[in-house]
Amino acid sequence: MRLLDSTLCGFKTVKVMKENADKVNCINFAANGDTLIASSDDDLIVIYDCIEGAPKRTLNSKKYGVDLIQFTHAANTAIHCSTKVDDTIRFLSLHDNKYIRYFPGHTRKVTSLCMSPVDDTFLSGAADRTIRLWDLRSPSCQGLMHVTGRPVAAFDPEGLIFAAGVNSECIKLYDLRSFDKGPFATFKFSPDGKLILVCTNGSAMRLIDAFTGRALHAFTGYKNSRQLSLEASFTPDSQFVLAGSLDGRVHAWNSDTGQKVTVLNAYEGSQQQPAQPQQPPLTPTSAAPPEEVAPITCVQFNPKYMMMATASNYMAFWLPYIDE
Repeated sequence: MRLLDSTLCGFKTVKVMKENADKVNCINFAANGDTLIASSDDDLIVIYDCIEGAPKRTLNSKKYGVDLIQFTHAANTAIHCSTKVDDTIRFLSLHDNKYIRYFPGHTRKVTSLCMSPVDDTFLSGAADRTIRLWDLRSPSCQGLMHVTGRPVAAFDPEGLIFAAGVNSECIKLYDLRSFDKGPFATFKFSPDGKLILVCTNGSAMRLIDAFTGRALHAFTGYKNSRQLSLEASFTPDSQFVLAGSLDGRVHAWNSDTGQKVTVLNAYEGSQQQPAQPQQPPLTPTSAAPPEEVAPITCVQFNPKYMMMATASNYMAFWLPYIDE
């Protein structure tokens, strides 16, 4: 079923879960949409069941810390960067909470981690001014690129091209088959591969045509006076862009027109009457708000079900409102 403006306007919080004692720094849905994994600044990894709307398992990473956690193509493994000891990337078995492999190489904080959508390779970017290409099957770096500043990197949906951004100044596209031979044109791709969403630590985002490099729209009007790193993401049909804000709201824009569709208030939902879309069998319950509204730093839409997840100091699941 297609996600419509009216559907998106009707989303509201149905479940709030506070398994962590500190800020959630990253969330990631499994490809099948059944589970979501989250990491937080208190060194906690929580796996959530998206069907039941409840925590499924909690793991600790007290020794190394955890950030930028990502599912691999196997639902029982994940990769994450470290916040303690060193800047090694780690490959974790979620089944028994044991590390399968380490990926040393970066000498400063890892700022970007992206799993290939098609195979076992992944990209990392760090404050040591390098972008590295890895393969889960080997601890050795498969490709190394030196850049002029702090980089971020992301794969396109086909896994053949990746975008590299440096110091919020430019985006360059590289062919993965010639990783170190420079860009063929001068980060988050849309699921259909046609758009690139450029996020900043300010109060504006840019939408760019992935084929021509032309700037299409600027998304503004959300609060970020503290210059936080606020995640923005696409809906699975690439039709909408979602972003959190400093005041705990979720803003949504139409990617075709650039117009803002709605602003969703946590725990209040929307007053509009939406269409009744297909949704997972997650039973809506009364969502008790936290003691104070925290900035929403992570926003993602489920790749298979009509649900959304946001995170700040707590995890929240959203479903569209259905008028009974």
